[in-house]
Amino acid sequence: MSSFTLPNSSPECTVNLTKDLSKDQLLGFKPFTDWISTLQHSLSLQQNEDHTFNSSPYKLRSINIQSVDFFGGGDKIGFIKLKADVSNDDSEKLPGSVFLRGGSVGMMIVLQPDDVPENTETDKHVLLTLQPRIPAGSLSLAELPAGMLSDQGSFAGGAANEIREETGLEVSEDSLVNMSELALPPTGDSTGEKLQRATYPSAGGSDEFIPIFLHQRRVKRDTLKEWQGKLTGLRDHGEKITLKLVRLEELWREGGRDAKALVGWALYEGLRREGKI
Repeated sequence: MSSFTLPNSSPECTVNLTKDLSKDQLLGFKPFTDWISTLQHSLSLQQNEDHTFNSSPYKLRSINIQSVDFFGGGDKIGFIKLKADVSNDDSEKLPGSVFLRGGSVGMMIVLQPDDVPENTETDKHVLLTLQPRIPAGSLSLAELPAGMLSDQGSFAGGAANEIREETGLEVSEDSLVNMSELALPPTGDSTGEKLQRATYPSAGGSDEFIPIFLHQRRVKRDTLKEWQGKLTGLRDHGEKITLKLVRLEELWREGGRDAKALVGWALYEGLRREGKI
């Protein structure tokens, strides 16, 4: 097992690697560098006199990489599991088990038959996907279409790609509304932390963040019937997806097991109430 000192760390932070991971690979993994940058900024805020931890600030002292998953049997890092030692001089520690996977995008696709009046909420439906989610022990979990972000490209571009792959819909980037960006401030909150303008579905154990995009479209009523139960997804990538249409007012119940669906519903209702969508 090899180790190195994390660049620009104060106090010096030792990073212990696994045998199958090099320093360059780790420092080239965007979720790791994004996580470190965010954490180090948040730790630096403790020097402010009004910070909760100012009298006994926490410091990042070491990082132990526990395991790495590579995608496609190659050298592209998919996920990293690590343990961070974040403690103060009083020997008080913060929980530091982290599953690094980076950002994802969620898409709330709202469809309305074109035989109802425009600019109304009448008869709107939301497109959900039913697909196997082995970590949840499910072979048919109802959720908003979603996917991991690649290292390049915009959030909106990633969302448009996922919509096409999971539903077959061709959607232009400029037709997407980033509801998370409209609702959330540029920083985490009044603390000044530099968090993503997105939802963190499992912040106690993972860095994953998910901005929720909205796409609204009027379609023929027959098209709604055609899409109900349609099989989609990249079958050669192991995606076995069935489409499910639910009424907008029932999304909170039909998608109640999916954090993305609940967040999408809440953002939609809140932004609509404020006249922003």
